[in-house]
Amino acid sequence: MSKTFCVAGRSLRQQAAADALRAAGYRVVDASDAAWADWVLFPAAQQRINDETARILQAVRPGTLLLAGRPGAPLQRAAREADLPLVDYFAYPELEALNAIPTAEGCLALLLELRRRTVWESRFLVLGYGRVARALAQRLVLLGAEVTVAARSAEQRAEARGAGCCAEPLDALPGCLPQFDTVINTIPAPVLPRALLQKLPRGALVVDLASSPGGVDFASAEQLGIRAQLASALPGRYAPCTAGALTARAVLHLLQDRGEPV
Repeated sequence: MSKTFCVAGRSLRQQAAADALRAAGYRVVDASDAAWADWVLFPAAQQRINDETARILQAVRPGTLLLAGRPGAPLQRAAREADLPLVDYFAYPELEALNAIPTAEGCLALLLELRRRTVWESRFLVLGYGRVARALAQRLVLLGAEVTVAARSAEQRAEARGAGCCAEPLDALPGCLPQFDTVINTIPAPVLPRALLQKLPRGALVVDLASSPGGVDFASAEQLGIRAQLASALPGRYAPCTAGALTARAVLHLLQDRGEPV
């Protein structure tokens, strides 16, 4: 008999994940049949316990594995109270790496919405050079942009230069920022406090792709007349079908690596 996933949530991303799991030969049920589930797949970044989640947690069998992406404290606490194992599928390297692609493409879409200018012949400052920053910088360069990467690591700066970008150390930001009207942050640390935001031209755009709590002082940005956008969950917003399929694939590989009978 086929193994069963209970897929929570009705977003396009979760629907796409359910479709991919069905295509792989698994039975997929909703909360009403959670008691039959071998595994439960929760949405990414779930921050509260809604009615559906509460029903699932009450219905599942003891020991049922819960799978969630960057689960919030309420879901983590509820899983502990129900004595159910909870795994963060975004901690799985495969999904983290592949998710950088729809994140980068979603950022491109957001830039076109917010800037009203082409990427071609525009100048961008990208903070950090991890997976998301690399994917984004590569696409910006291919579209004809002039990209400068600011990174703490000399190795990352060398990689950025090899990929066709200019590169600067993070401590050079005070001198770099006045030259850019678009900055994209990928560093999950407070790298753009008020003192540095003041260096940007008035009306500049700052897009923060970093994980919560981000790296931008948003209150100061508003006071300074800088447009600052916290751009979270871009894959689910701009490419939900791809994001859901990637989640399903990564979850199956994660289960295999855990020795689950998939």
